[in-house]
Amino acid sequence: MRRVLRHHALGLFFGVLFLGALVAQAFAGHADYNARQVTDGLARVSLARYVTSSSYAVDVAENWQSEYLQFLLYLLATVWLLQKGSPESKELDRAGLESDEDQRVGRFAGDGSPAAARRGDWVTTLYSNSLGLVMGAIFLASWGAQSLAGVVAFNEQRLAQLQPPVSWGGYVTSADFWNRTLQNWQSEFLAVGSMAVLGIYLRQRGSPESKPVGASHEATGVEG
Repeated sequence: MRRVLRHHALGLFFGVLFLGALVAQAFAGHADYNARQVTDGLARVSLARYVTSSSYAVDVAENWQSEYLQFLLYLLATVWLLQKGSPESKELDRAGLESDEDQRVGRFAGDGSPAAARRGDWVTTLYSNSLGLVMGAIFLASWGAQSLAGVVAFNEQRLAQLQPPVSWGGYVTSADFWNRTLQNWQSEFLAVGSMAVLGIYLRQRGSPESKPVGASHEATGVEG
């Protein structure tokens, strides 16, 4: 058990943080939702009803879609775009998809290479882009979930104010939808850009996301 915990500590750590934050968000969101219900002269709802409501769903989904968009763009951008001195960048002469030999696919695959990498056909091509495809699919699914839950929550507010509901198409072109979306996107883009640039000059000893403490500021694609 100790070996399993040690070998999977990073994934388990963030898994526990995720679940803890999700539960905490449910309680905090429930309290805030009921406070607004009281202000509007409406009845309070139970925690179970809140966590199955569109209000909770849209709050969760809008954060998920922005996170997966961040990593999708990061995966794709770092194939071609470079940042001199950043550990988040490839070496300056390695922009692009790289050779089969560099990527150890087809006849260059090793004994420990995945079976999909050894084939050298369309399966290898698909596998070569599988991380980006899955990240993109999760982004689209969570963005779609945000829009569906969002239009329900938005229409609930409109009906409470005796206003007519809007269609899904009307909602995804509305200021409410794009305000929710863009306020998440801008923070993700800022965080990724900051990580790429600050890593040129700053260090975190022992982290593979940082250069070695004594590495030159101009060293690119070097991890500690």
